[in-house]
Amino acid sequence: MQIFRETGAYPVERRGAVVALGNFDGVHRGHQSVIGQAGEVAEAQGVDLAVMTFEPHPRAYFRKDDPPFRLTPFTNKAHQLQALGVDSLICLNFDVSLAALEAEAFIQSVLVDGIGVGTLVVGYDFKFGRGRGGDVETLKSDPRFETLVIEPSASATGEIYSSTKIRDYLSGGQPGQAAALLGRPFEIEGEVLHGAQIGRTIGFPTANLDMGDYIRPAYGVYAVRVGVETGRVGQTVWCDGVANLGKRPTVDGLTEKFEVHLFDFDRDLYGTHMRVALIEFIRGERKFDGLDALKSQIAKDCHSARVILDTRAAGA
Repeated sequence: MQIFRETGAYPVERRGAVVALGNFDGVHRGHQSVIGQAGEVAEAQGVDLAVMTFEPHPRAYFRKDDPPFRLTPFTNKAHQLQALGVDSLICLNFDVSLAALEAEAFIQSVLVDGIGVGTLVVGYDFKFGRGRGGDVETLKSDPRFETLVIEPSASATGEIYSSTKIRDYLSGGQPGQAAALLGRPFEIEGEVLHGAQIGRTIGFPTANLDMGDYIRPAYGVYAVRVGVETGRVGQTVWCDGVANLGKRPTVDGLTEKFEVHLFDFDRDLYGTHMRVALIEFIRGERKFDGLDALKSQIAKDCHSARVILDTRAAGA
């Protein structure tokens, strides 16, 4: 998959592509339906499948004081889109100029002149342009390209696939329900940072990741699957572990940390890129009476995580 940060860099030979347009935060099952149907059209027409999205997320641009909410910051989103077989990812910088474009101007300058879209594929509720003045009817009325509108999709229980609902599940400590809508476990990824090494002193060394603009799931302890890059392009080794997200009330209670302890793993991880998939919530964050009590609880958490992950593996 090739990534283009502006329409001027989009190759002439790729014009006429089928383009799925949207924010696609989470790349959940509903988004996968949109992109999957776009892919079927692209294959039938013998043209590229492209996805056009925006960074930063428009919500972050217009509501700068909102707490972090992203399900898939750009790097993670790109990984998920690549796995869906997307040929081109066109990621436009959402800035004051793009925000000010009227809907018709966006169609002309970005979709027609910029990338020469052949077929546009959007979700039923897609809106665009200054003041969200454009919608699917605006797009369908333009004769210069075909627009396919994908209706909402739902689970077998009738639950609509929604980024908002996934955020609610994560905030409520329900990563399993979030995974059912995502189509995979929710992941946090990034470079392993140096920490205070308190975990090492009590026998449970941890790898620390910066949460950045990821949504904050419920504070507490999780059974996790951890993907560690090996240094070879495209190769990731997966192992089991336990993670804690929170402000560590037993230690200082002030600084938010996301700390991951990998089972049966002995390797320097500083500077390594890591993916952490939340499998199940074990318990909420709480304060213990000193490091000995904390150490005892971590041992119990590790046992719980092993049982959860072994059971999942056996049922896979």
